[in-house]
Amino acid sequence: MRNLRWALIMCFFLGSSLRAETFKLKKSERISGSAGDVLEDDPVGRLKVFVYKLPSKYNKKMVEKEERCLHHMFAAEIYMHRFLLSSPVRTLNPQEADWFYVPVYTTCDLTRDGLPLPFKSPRVMRSAIQLISTTSPYWNRTQGADHFFIVPHDFGACFHYQEDIAVERGILPLLERATLVQTFGQRNHVCQREGSITIPPYAPPQKMQTHVIPPITPRAIFVYFRGLFYDVGNDPQGGYYARGARASVWENFKNNPLFDISTEHTPTYYEDMQRAIFCLCPLGWAPWSPRLVEAVVFGCIPVIIADHIVLPFADAIPWEDIGVFVHERDVPKLDTILTSIPIDVILRKQRLLANPSMKQAMLFPQPAQPGDAFHQILNGLARKLPHRDDAFLKPGEPFLNWTAGPVADLKPW
Repeated sequence: MRNLRWALIMCFFLGSSLRAETFKLKKSERISGSAGDVLEDDPVGRLKVFVYKLPSKYNKKMVEKEERCLHHMFAAEIYMHRFLLSSPVRTLNPQEADWFYVPVYTTCDLTRDGLPLPFKSPRVMRSAIQLISTTSPYWNRTQGADHFFIVPHDFGACFHYQEDIAVERGILPLLERATLVQTFGQRNHVCQREGSITIPPYAPPQKMQTHVIPPITPRAIFVYFRGLFYDVGNDPQGGYYARGARASVWENFKNNPLFDISTEHTPTYYEDMQRAIFCLCPLGWAPWSPRLVEAVVFGCIPVIIADHIVLPFADAIPWEDIGVFVHERDVPKLDTILTSIPIDVILRKQRLLANPSMKQAMLFPQPAQPGDAFHQILNGLARKLPHRDDAFLKPGEPFLNWTAGPVADLKPW
């Protein structure tokens, strides 16, 4: 009862006329990441990128066949390609390039349900690398150390949505020297390599913009979540999916009046997030989901339930200051944890979330905007320059093993 009374008081306070103050960022609360004020860095002039021109079967024709690729959470690979084609950092002279980008869409071959076919992804990638290595000298001089790839699959370049299979497969061996730009991020994991750039999943900016409500609307929902708690089709017992964290949320709080949680994805989903104080962002099959982006964009404090997660652009976005981290084992104590957060701490998190540059960094808008996710990726690449001397192979150094990896991945595509 104490927690309920406290939360009701908090909702009233945050929904009062004082709520408008949460959208005024104090000078002492400006956003800075662990690497300094890098959110607003301008990458133009700090690097040059050469974009390979691959046959359209690797990218354009895939989208023509499956337009759903333009809207799912993995679409960053498509929009990053389009952005780079007209970006001022692009160079047509490979001799002056700092980075080489291989525009291959590994998540655009979909099942009837709209899910990527993971067994084809490594074959598509392998085929593209074979092509550029035999038609251009730049891959072979570094074995990909100055190349980057967008691999937005659930477990990045391990190319599978189930962790045990992804771990068994491992990162595609041909990518072992390249820089991976991926949505998956988890410390000490075989699918997350040091030097990878972790990015947010794609969430449609235009669609979200059409659901924006007035900022003075009270945040009368204490905790909000819509999504699966059990993946019955793939995990009937409910213990493996989300490592049991989502099931624990449902079993412990389905009848708690502080928690507005359901499997029903309502038409007012985006509006409801703007009326909530806390938005749960638990792991699913992978540690991340588009909820993280949606929560930040709509100013709902993300409650991140995913042990060892590596968050997008962590060197620029102060996640500890804007979010709440809850260990998976502590899910049964969620109500106590959230009602114990002082109001002044919540107000400060809301003020930081209201900063436009914070929201911009999580989105892939068309056309691109200064400081958006495209530019944050370029900033990450610029910070990795100059390449180390050992990136370039010396005469006689062995090439990568083209026959490494699961047998199925070696089949022609």
